[in-house]
Amino acid sequence: MRRITAGICLVAGVVSTGVPSAFSQETAQSESALVDQNTLPDAIDLKGARPKADPSVVAPALDVLPPPLVPLAAPPSLALPDAPAQVRIHELRPLTLEDALQLAEFNSPKLKAAASQVDQAKSALRAAIAAWYPTVDLSASGLPEYFKSYSYQNPDFVPDRVVRKPTTRVINPVTGEKSGTNPNTGEEFTKPVTRDGFNERYGREWRLNISLQLSWDLINPARVPEIAAARDQFERAGDSYLIALRDLRLQAATGYFDLQEADEGVRIGQASVKASLVSLRDARARFNAGVNTKLEVLEAETQLARDRNILTGNLGKQDLERRNLAAVLDLPQDITPTAASPARPLGLWEPSLQESIVAAYNYREELDQLVLDISINNSRANASLAAVQPVLRFVNSTSTSRTQGQTGQTSNDIDMGNFTYGIQNSTVLKANWRLFDGGRARAQYRRSKQAAEESRFKFASTRDQIRLEVEQSFIGLRTAIQEIDTTASEVLSSRESLRLSNLRVQAGVSTQREVVNNQRDLTQAELRYARAINAYNTSLAQLQRRTGLDALVACNAVSLPSTKPVPDQAPIPIEPTPLKSACPSLASSDSTVNQTESSPVQPLW
Repeated sequence: MRRITAGICLVAGVVSTGVPSAFSQETAQSESALVDQNTLPDAIDLKGARPKADPSVVAPALDVLPPPLVPLAAPPSLALPDAPAQVRIHELRPLTLEDALQLAEFNSPKLKAAASQVDQAKSALRAAIAAWYPTVDLSASGLPEYFKSYSYQNPDFVPDRVVRKPTTRVINPVTGEKSGTNPNTGEEFTKPVTRDGFNERYGREWRLNISLQLSWDLINPARVPEIAAARDQFERAGDSYLIALRDLRLQAATGYFDLQEADEGVRIGQASVKASLVSLRDARARFNAGVNTKLEVLEAETQLARDRNILTGNLGKQDLERRNLAAVLDLPQDITPTAASPARPLGLWEPSLQESIVAAYNYREELDQLVLDISINNSRANASLAAVQPVLRFVNSTSTSRTQGQTGQTSNDIDMGNFTYGIQNSTVLKANWRLFDGGRARAQYRRSKQAAEESRFKFASTRDQIRLEVEQSFIGLRTAIQEIDTTASEVLSSRESLRLSNLRVQAGVSTQREVVNNQRDLTQAELRYARAINAYNTSLAQLQRRTGLDALVACNAVSLPSTKPVPDQAPIPIEPTPLKSACPSLASSDSTVNQTESSPVQPLW
């Protein structure tokens, strides 16, 4: 029985011959003289004190889905199903690797959040640049304000008031004539009279006060370093977006490769169950004919149970990998993705280990972020010193007011026709200089400088980590190549051994134990081959992510017949069985589990 296609083996053979098989070969070819580490170029000299994110080094994220993938767009961010029918799977959608990458770029909420952080940093930069411009403030204390007052004072403390009371005077001394008016001027004669003072006051007014103030910092030592720090934060957010995009592509590709491995495991499990059913059928036939013993039938049943267990585990793993990929792609709640293409090597990695490491150093934004952290902390240090430096500010204020009515009247009879208004304007230069702050500004300056030094140490640690990651992926790639080569040979040998064992059993020169052992070896060899393909593709994706080198040499196409080959044996249907209980207490005599001697699987309790 053919258990694996020859095409995959041929591809594996092409892959296995494309790259040297030992990591130590390049080490042996390296120069014996050690490099003086003090002569290595400085990162700030290579990248600049403020490296900028370069989106052109990576393909931009997809902003429009192709028409076939439009129904797979992510649900709204705040969508929350509240009924079982809304989360029940209605469709299994086959996806290629390219489809998965496109959906991840378009749907991923993490990538959208990273893009939002870039917009936030851009807004923060624009807010910092606004410090170069003047501010204009408009304030009003009443639009309008209605004022009404009444006051009462203790009469004992109110001073007396003097009023003039009309009186008469003698205007003709000869005749003694008196009159209340002056005959010469016509004015009325009055005399001062003391009266109690007013202890009650009344007032009513409509008031309007508006002020307009223009303020402009002519000298502000904190302005330039704060803008520089905000600009570096914006560049750092751009680097974070590119990192999130690349990590998302790696996560989607890894999830797809894991799903392909799970699909291959299901296929291998199904083929193993079919082969075990054939072996059990033959063993029972020979037992009924008196050729072999009951032991061989039991061995065949044991192998069938073992293969069914493998199939069950792979089916569960397939379901988990499908839902894991659905979560990465943020697909609709009622759709589960499946792998539309089988697992095969993606291509060949041509760059050497040294070229990959240098490319990673030039490509990884993690290093650029740490260089930006140094610049940000230096800018914050300069901004801290600005607290004890002079600030010169130009201020121009204009205010206007208007009142209508009267206040302080002795009676409640207020004349609202009375009004007053005025306009005031002032221009001033204000200076502010904190001469002593207890050493606070200098301490914050030292703290920021120490943080910049910390970023230098983190740069060295990240540089070493980047190299280790590249070496791990590179060595893993080479290991996977060797595993593909060895497991492919193991699959072919195990398949031939199984075929010969079946012939030997049919000829009566061997036992069922030999068939069972070879069947188990073939199943495990095929599973190891699938894991090797997955490890190879995952290492390739990691190298692409960690070095930025996307060029791969495609594997040679395998020539396959246009017609489906005829299987060596007729397909054996697998009868569906009810879901059994894992509880021993439920395995009673009336259980649905068939415990007859003819059953291929017997319960353990």
